[in-house]
Amino acid sequence: MKIINLTPETKSNILEDLLKRSPNQYDEYADRVDQILKEVKINGDKALLEFTSKYDQAILTRESMKVTDEEIEEAYAQVDASLVEVIRKAKINIEAYHDKQKQNSWIDTSVEGIILGQKVTPIDSVGVYVPGGTAAYPSSVLMNVIPAKVAGVRRIAMTTPPDKDGKVYAGTLVAAKEAGVTEIYKVGGAQAIAALAYGTATIPKVDKIVGPGNIYVALAKKAVYGHVSIDSIAGPSEILVLADETANPKFVAADLLSQAEHDELASAILVTTSRELADKVATCVEEFTASLSRKDIIQKSLDNYGYILVADNMEDAIEAVNDIASEHLEIMTRDPFMVMTKIRNAGAIFIGEYSSEPLGDYMAGPNHVLPTNGTAKFFSPLSVDDYIKKSSIVSYSKEALEPIYQDVVSFANSEGLTAHANSISIRFE
Repeated sequence: MKIINLTPETKSNILEDLLKRSPNQYDEYADRVDQILKEVKINGDKALLEFTSKYDQAILTRESMKVTDEEIEEAYAQVDASLVEVIRKAKINIEAYHDKQKQNSWIDTSVEGIILGQKVTPIDSVGVYVPGGTAAYPSSVLMNVIPAKVAGVRRIAMTTPPDKDGKVYAGTLVAAKEAGVTEIYKVGGAQAIAALAYGTATIPKVDKIVGPGNIYVALAKKAVYGHVSIDSIAGPSEILVLADETANPKFVAADLLSQAEHDELASAILVTTSRELADKVATCVEEFTASLSRKDIIQKSLDNYGYILVADNMEDAIEAVNDIASEHLEIMTRDPFMVMTKIRNAGAIFIGEYSSEPLGDYMAGPNHVLPTNGTAKFFSPLSVDDYIKKSSIVSYSKEALEPIYQDVVSFANSEGLTAHANSISIRFE
């Protein structure tokens, strides 16, 4: 990994470099994505089946596009029972965490006859996109589906690409069943997003689309936003470790590599106040990488977006952390909870040397769908809030309206909206 002294210039260069990984930088794919969306919108299932044959080499029919109960039973037979048990344990933790996020409707009344409130209603239907092939992650199924179930979403449709035999990864099906998905379709790519957004004869339209995917999926979600809601435009995975001289270099190195193995665009950064730790971590990273199964991907990731930044003091280090606004932030310092209070921008914060980032990916409970590419400055992790909508409640009696109706009329007239004014004043003529 590259060891660099942290200065305003080096920080600026790194921030510019990281932004190159954003899906918004790949508009050369947009025309192809738009063509796929248009074809699905016009031709529906026919286009879905043709794209599935072309891109997944799977020959399906309208009937076989939907996963059957028998296929789910077959998946349970294929997945090791111990993994099923782990999925169930993770589900309990994820449900418990997200249950604390639930919001309730409320009503406030006054003696004058005013009733104000807020009605919280779950979104009616959600589409969850799940990648297939080597990027099949059952944990992401749990993280996207369980908050929706906790929120009370009635219909949760999942789309995921099949293999060339028309089968879906067994672990994905098991996780979907355990999480509570109501229907599953063997469709991937931008065409799946189009089906969820516009609807076809086989796949009814949804109100919101969530879930990660490749650049085609990301750009398709961006394009259909407005027809439906979406969670976010997710970029490549990121980890930033903030550490001082007390940190264990082996722990730091191992945690950096846990995200670098995702793909060649993943980012792994150490910000430290200790040059000695920086050197030890760089050595450990090199040693660990040589023995890991995805070492080629890891090495390219580190070559492109792996950095060790050495800061003069903890204040400068924390400032850099807030500017980078990483998806995952680990704090390994002498007083990590004190440092945590100074963090303003991070998707998820892991405190202490035994709070390794993969805990958040699988078992701790908080969601692992997090803002990337610096968007932690204004976005939050996926939560129950993403699956609800809020309606304002307003009720005035005549007695409550009379003392203020002239104020409303005056305000409306000042904006030239005389029909607004009239709808109030007519009640007192």
